Amino acid sequence: MPPEPDKPLTSSPRTDPAVFATTHWSVVLAAGHSSVPGAQAALETLCRTYWYPLYVYVRGQGQSAHDAQDLTQEFFARLLEKNYLRLADPDRGKFRAFLLKSLKHFLVNEWEKARTQKRGGGQCAIPLDAEIAESRYAGEPVQALTMDQVYEKRWALTLVEATLARLRENYQAGGRLPVFEALKGFIWGDQAVLSYPEVAARLELTEGALKVAVHRLRVRYRELLRAEVAQTVATPGEVDEELKHLAAVLAA
Repeated sequence: MPPEPDKPLTSSPRTDPAVFATTHWSVVLAAGHSSVPGAQAALETLCRTYWYPLYVYVRGQGQSAHDAQDLTQEFFARLLEKNYLRLADPDRGKFRAFLLKSLKHFLVNEWEKARTQKRGGGQCAIPLDAEIAESRYAGEPVQALTMDQVYEKRWALTLVEATLARLRENYQAGGRLPVFEALKGFIWGDQAVLSYPEVAARLELTEGALKVAVHRLRVRYRELLRAEVAQTVATPGEVDEELKHLAAVLAA
């Protein structure tokens, strides 16, 4: 029996003002220097998702893999202790910008101290897999970009990767993982190598049914990407602005 690609998926989280205060970065910004329920957990979730762009930035400063891992972990250890939340500006509230600004502050002011003291108090606030980090870093394209531009491109790619992972989970939960694996190239990757007739035959679908399935996949991908971006900005009005910026970064 062929898979059912057009079975409705569960709805994505809304990002309207009524519920926006519960998104990760909004909660963290609301916390400031005070204790707001869920703020620490929200910040940890964001850090676990977006550690790799910072690792790339530190590596790009000429640090060895070992030192980059130590420095990145120490940075997160201090960030999670809220030492740097004072740098967060609610009027310019993108987590992407805050994180890079905080990292630069750390590298300038704490570099030598971090190198001479036991980092992270002996604890690993955000566990980094050194082998995965380096294998990913080795695959980074060689481009004539500044380190800030490299950071932003890797940030955009991390958003896409997180969105694709959530989308995959949606399809897997519905018992339609083969459908996702067959169709994901239509939303990310080299679409030129995909053939509607070939994919339709593989899934035992008509071309018309396949086009409907691809359309629904793209719609769901956009919903999830929007929800993912919403977690990293302070207000609903910044979502579209951030999506446009990230699209431009990926196209550069």
